[in-house]
Amino acid sequence: MPDAIRPGSIRLIVGLGNPGKDYERTRHNAGFWLVERFAVQSGIALRKDGKYQALVGRMPSGVPGGGAWLILPQSFMNASGRAVQLLAGFFKIQPAEILVVHDELDFEPGTAKIKQGGGIAGHNGLKDISQRLGSHDYWRLRLGIGHPGDKNAVADYVLNKPSAEDRAEIDEAIGRSIEILPLCVSGDMQGAMQKLHSVEKEKKARPVEKKPEAPKAVAKAEPRAEPKAVPKPEPKPEPEKKGSARRSR
Repeated sequence: MPDAIRPGSIRLIVGLGNPGKDYERTRHNAGFWLVERFAVQSGIALRKDGKYQALVGRMPSGVPGGGAWLILPQSFMNASGRAVQLLAGFFKIQPAEILVVHDELDFEPGTAKIKQGGGIAGHNGLKDISQRLGSHDYWRLRLGIGHPGDKNAVADYVLNKPSAEDRAEIDEAIGRSIEILPLCVSGDMQGAMQKLHSVEKEKKARPVEKKPEAPKAVAKAEPRAEPKAVPKPEPKPEPEKKGSARRSR
């Protein structure tokens, strides 16, 4: 039965982002990117549900975690909690059974980590979810997007597209994260964390490969002409002394 869910499993996966084409490729939509890709790979249709003001889908029965919900709030980031509160309340889903996928400024692109609870670090989506659920105890899957280096530049930074290189790193992290979602919905959160974080440790342990520098152009010395032999007055020329003639370079 799809609703016979193992205790401690994730019953609701929330992707955070902003709706509309103006935002679909921006860093703040990393949570959307993951849930959308997972839905496509799992054959789950995400349909607009006006009751929740969100795109909603459900994992099919007959698979581990069958019955778990996927949701992409469509009420903009700072009101993301409304859809989460309504769906979780209706299906009696507890905060500890919710996984929120979001962008993380404190991690470099390519980093993905999972944890339960904690602060909101100024993230408006997490702030609204925490307020509406009255709890910080939900799980978070954090996708690194990097930091602009200036806190005053954060708002513009998250609402702009990452570079092609950063997007490739984020997509790679999303791929690794999707691999652990079946563990989450089947209730093995410790296994999911171990699998995801072990890859992060391996990445940190690898030596950073430096790109080879382009060879510098070396000016070639002009070849020097051999000195012309000067005829001697003697009938027989003396043998040439070793090292007296210069070689061309």
